Formats: sequence, C-alpha cells, structure tokens
Amino acid sequence: MVKAPSPAELTDVLLQEKEIYKPSEAIRKAAKIRHYKNILAWAKRHPLKFWEEAAEELQWFKLWRKVFDDAHAPFYHWFVGAECNIVHNALDRHIGTPTENKIAILWESDTGASRKLTYRQLNEAVCRMANGLKSLGVRKYDRVAVYLQNIPEIAITMLACAKIGAVHSVVYAGFSAHALATRIRDARAKVLVTSDVGHRRGKTIDMKSVCDEALKTCRSVKHVVVVSKRHSERGEESPKLHNSSKHSHGGDSSSAFGRTQNDIKMKRLRDLYYHELVAKQSTECRTVRMKSEDPLFILYTSGTTGTPKGVVHVHGGYMVSVNRTFQWVFDIKGDEIFWSTADPGWITGHSYTLYAPLMAGITTVMFEGVPDYPRPDRIWQIVDKYKVNILYTAPTLIRALMRYGDQWPKKHKLTSLRLLGSVGEPINPEAWRWYYKLIGHSRCPIMDTWWQTETGMFMIAPLPITPLKPGSATFPFPGIDADVVDEKGRCVPPGKGGYLVIRNQWPSMLRGVYKDSARFKKTYWKKIKGVYFTGDLAHKDKDGYFWIQGRSDDVLKIAGHRIGSAEIESALVSHKLVAEAGAIGKPHPIKGESAKAFVILKHGVHPSEELADILKLHVRRELGPIAVPDEIEFVLKLPKTRSGKIMRRVLRAQELGEALGDTSTLAD
Repeated sequence: MVKAPSPAELTDVLLQEKEIYKPSEAIRKAAKIRHYKNILAWAKRHPLKFWEEAAEELQWFKLWRKVFDDAHAPFYHWFVGAECNIVHNALDRHIGTPTENKIAILWESDTGASRKLTYRQLNEAVCRMANGLKSLGVRKYDRVAVYLQNIPEIAITMLACAKIGAVHSVVYAGFSAHALATRIRDARAKVLVTSDVGHRRGKTIDMKSVCDEALKTCRSVKHVVVVSKRHSERGEESPKLHNSSKHSHGGDSSSAFGRTQNDIKMKRLRDLYYHELVAKQSTECRTVRMKSEDPLFILYTSGTTGTPKGVVHVHGGYMVSVNRTFQWVFDIKGDEIFWSTADPGWITGHSYTLYAPLMAGITTVMFEGVPDYPRPDRIWQIVDKYKVNILYTAPTLIRALMRYGDQWPKKHKLTSLRLLGSVGEPINPEAWRWYYKLIGHSRCPIMDTWWQTETGMFMIAPLPITPLKPGSATFPFPGIDADVVDEKGRCVPPGKGGYLVIRNQWPSMLRGVYKDSARFKKTYWKKIKGVYFTGDLAHKDKDGYFWIQGRSDDVLKIAGHRIGSAEIESALVSHKLVAEAGAIGKPHPIKGESAKAFVILKHGVHPSEELADILKLHVRRELGPIAVPDEIEFVLKLPKTRSGKIMRRVLRAQELGEALGDTSTLAD
C-alpha cells in the first residue's frame, strides 16, 4: 500500500510547493550551465548522446565501439569495448600540469592535527601503496577490505587498489567486528587495511582489536596492513624503519593516541605496518588498463533481509556519471575548495568526497572528527579556516546543529561559501530555511540531491540556476527519466504519493549484487516490470518538482544511513535470552528515523530495563552504534501472517496510532 499524506501533511505540502527561491542574477550569469530547460529536453530525446558527450570529457586508453548494450538486461553495459581506469582521470592526467602542485586533499583530524597533500604528493603516495599491495600478492580483480576512519590513508588505499585493478570494499569504521566479518567473508577479501587506533569526540577507538576479532572467521585474508595513527597525523610515510620481525615499533608513549604501538598486537607473518610497507616502495607505478565494465568497488548496503547487499560499481560508467553530475550540480570552475562531510564508508564518500573532486582537479576536504566537537561550531570553524566554497552535508547534521542555537554559526564569517548541498535523506523545510538563511546568508543555493548507493550518482537534483522549493530535490538530472507510479507501474497524478522509479538506464547504475544475480533482479527489476525500483516513496507537484517521502520497504534511514529491520532483528535474536524480535522505524526530530524493537523473551526470562540495556549493547556489538534501537519493548506476541512472517507494517501503525489497513492475512 502506497503511503498517502495526512490532511495536515497535505496542507503543509501545498504551502511548501508555493514557496520558491529563485537564483540571483549574479548566480545565473556566473553559471556554466544556463539553458537548463533546453538541455533537459535535448537529453530526454538523446540520452545516449548526452552520456557519450560526458564520456568525451575524460581520457580513455581505448574508445568504445558502442555506447550502450542492453542485450543481457538488466545487466546493462556502457561504453562497450572501451579501456580506462578512474585513477588515470583522478591523478595521472594531472601530473605534469599546473594541477600537480595544487592541494588535492586538506585533512584535519579529530585532535586538530592537519595534513595537506598536493596532487603530486598524493600520486606518489598512491604509487607506493599500489606497489606495496602488489608485493603482498594483490592482483587484478582481487578484493581488498578497508576499515579506516576518514584519514588520508583511506583515500590513498582506495586509489591504490583501483590503480592496479584490485577491487576495494570499504567498510564503515563504526561497524562492529561481526558486521565487518560478514562483509569480508562475502567479498572474500585477500587483504585488510586498518589502523591501530582511531579518534572520535576525543576518544580513542581500538580499531585493530575489532579487526582481530572479525578475522577469527575470515580465512580469505592473508595480510593486514595497519596504519599507525601517530605516523598518519604527522604525515610520515617513510620514517626510519623499525625491526618489524621482532614487532618492536618504537615505543611511542604519546597519551594523545590512547595506546602505544607496543600495545598493538601484531600477528607474525600476517600483520605489517603501513608506513613500513610503503617506505620500501617506488613512487612510480603503472596504472592498469581496465575494461569499461571491470569492477571498481563493492560497497555493502542494507536491504530487506538480514544479509547486506554487495553493490558492484565499475570503472567506465561510474567515472563518467560521477564526473558529469559533480561538474554540473556544483558548477565546478576548477579552483574550488569542496567539503563533503560524508565518510568514505558510504557511497557519498566514494563518489563526491574522493573520486569526483579529484577528477575535477580541485581540493577536497577530509575531516576525521564530528562537526560539533569540541564545540558546536567546529564545522563552521573549518569552513572559515580552509575557505570552503561548497559545503555538502546531511540533514541530520543540519538539524543537530540547529538545536545548539544560531549563536554558534554567527561567530564565523562563512563568506567563502558559494553553494550548499544536502544528501542522505529528505531535508525538512525548516532545516532547509535555516541552512539557506543562516549558513548561506540567503545567497547560496542549496543543491538538495536524491540518489542511492545503487545509482552511484545524483539522480534528482537542481543546478545553481534552478528555482528551489524547500524540501524538494527539484527535477531529475538530464538524461534521467524518473517517475512516480502506483503498484502496477501507472503514473500517478500530481500530489498523490507513489513509488519512485527510473524508467531508463544510466552509466553509473549498479552492475549487480556481488555473487547474487537473483537478488539483484528481484530487488530492483521485478517489483514493477520495466523500471528500476528505487524502494523510495515520492510525489510530484503540479510544477513537476519531486518530493521524496521516505522508504517503502523495511529499510530504516537512521541519520542518513540505511539499516535493514531484518539486520536489527537478526542481531537481537542471536542473544541467548531472545526468542523473536520485530524492528520498525519511527520519526525522529534529529536522525530522521530511529529504530524501535519489539522483543519476545524465551520462556522463564523476565523483562527489565537492565535487560533492555543489555540487548542494546548486544546489537551494538553485533552491528555497530548506528543500528542500536532507541527503544526496546518486551511483548508476548508479534503480528504475523499465517506463513509466519512478522508484519512490521502493523507494528508501525500501532506504534504511530495509524489505521492498521488490511489485516485479513494476520494469523491472529
């Protein structure tokens, strides 16, 4: 059943739809793309030509013989016969040009330390790591798991993998050992890259111990490369080598790092330090020629089952789409300081923190910490410190910073900002207005972008010249045919909610679910025949603006991160005292959604607040802090179908005081 807005929500929506913020004359004159409506119309008539022109902006080792091939639909191919490598466009082509001396990465740590890497320095670091990986036996198509916080070495490792044709699989560093192990096993990773410790909110996180626990069940990993946080913060990639055979690593006693290197347990023959590995390597490494459809990375995302999906993206189509969308949506002119606050553990960190800015030859800011530590103005302090021109962040963060009050951003000039961006979930109009007026001083358009891990690129987003409506992602990007339909795939009228679908194909579309073709077809192509099923609900207004309403399936969007209800339930049921569990999402003023779990305990076990806390801690250990339910309610039974499936829809309706809908399939 497609969710319909309540009368109160509908009234609010109608008011929002009339509120339009038009770009200033200065923005219109400065924009590279001015005739937007004409481009939209042309791209709709000639989508393949549109993407071919986008591909021609990049460098290829060998050009394509065919732009698009649908012979094996839904396994679509783009730029058939072409050879390329995304690293060639992100790094190689800048070397020997003035860009090589430009800052590629500006990095600031949680502790306040900072590093700057020019394109030449980044290229040399990538070559060293690429050669290091090869020395460990990593070859073309091998998978490398990456479990690092937002530090320069995560970017270096991702680029090094791509350079030699290996496939990187980044796992968000907030995930637990169990969640990490699940992803490593599925990808059959040969090498794991991690760090000894990490930092967040002034606390030291024991990264290596998490990996050691995970690897107890991962036989595929032959080597673990450990980044020393001390060396990382000092930018020491080639320090004096220590006697690694005895694992005596200098005895660093700096309390800022929480543990000394002597405290880190290194397994003989398996574990080695990053700085020692790269110190031995050459600063030159040939970039491998890859077929356009060769895999670039696997990124795991939650679905409606307890097992995360390994979304596969490839070199050719991905680099074309990411480059074109970044250049157009953010109106890149070549001298920007761009800051995406997204962690590389998520798709935004891949596409628009790392690859797109580097292909554009601009400076990308990477920040290890959180935007409100040690004070609520850390984010605004960084914007002024580095003179950030474009800030791309999540509604969850904006809402959280709103709660601290206007006085914190008002302490800073923020005059370097030219554009703002929003990503991860729909932004509510109140947060949109605050962001626009207080942070952008009513002069910086907000690029509210809708896309997914699976799409790889912006699918619905404005350009700086687009008239904006607070809370709307505006229109599909040129070349994208998005629509809102009912259960049978029929278009719904303006104002009526329905399923958001994509009717055509695009170059950066996922190429499958790793090792699971059946799940790929079922999840994305069989729900509604003939279209890509996004899993999101939306409606269009009378002006054609798209309004995203949230998920239609049992996937929660917590602080912009997708967590499956089934994953939370599976974690709970794995506890020895739990018999069954059901999990739902509830509206949350900051996070967008929060999780609530309904738990049936085993016979003879009595519920208590202490037990609820124990189960929350158990979920944290199984999945990580993102997935921990805000509430746990102990119940005697759960609503189920006659076949035994938990009806989360009924749980949600009961919790939120909504109509239960059709209950004829309930067992009781």
